[in-house]
Amino acid sequence: MINSKNKVNSIFFRNIINLVLSIIFFFCISIKKSEALPHEWVGVPKSEYGEQLWDRQSIKRNEDGSVRVLSKFIPKTKSEITKDILYTMDINCFEKSFRDVDVSIDEANSNFNDLANWQDPNGDKLILGVIGQVCRVEN
Repeated sequence: MINSKNKVNSIFFRNIINLVLSIIFFFCISIKKSEALPHEWVGVPKSEYGEQLWDRQSIKRNEDGSVRVLSKFIPKTKSEITKDILYTMDINCFEKSFRDVDVSIDEANSNFNDLANWQDPNGDKLILGVIGQVCRVEN
């Protein structure tokens, strides 16, 4: 009698532990999915090299007053070498300068470099388009 009671208790606790672990597992999966916000891509005028898009959902104000945004370059001609490139850019709206703090071909492999140097767009229509549009939205 005592042995069967211990057996029932053991099965009960094992089932409770499995239930709790399952709830934790599914809760973690739903949190990960909710972090993957949809993109709202906005295009700037195309150039002879391709097109540049920026994500309206990704705009964040940095502590130094600059703006951080996710941007995507789509080359005019694609091959194995030239794929869509994602840039996380910091933009200084006052100086019309930028810095690429991350460059990757997908969002999963990010490697931020917050010490990247500020650059002048040097007349690049695509970069100037992103700077102009993002700064208009942010100001």
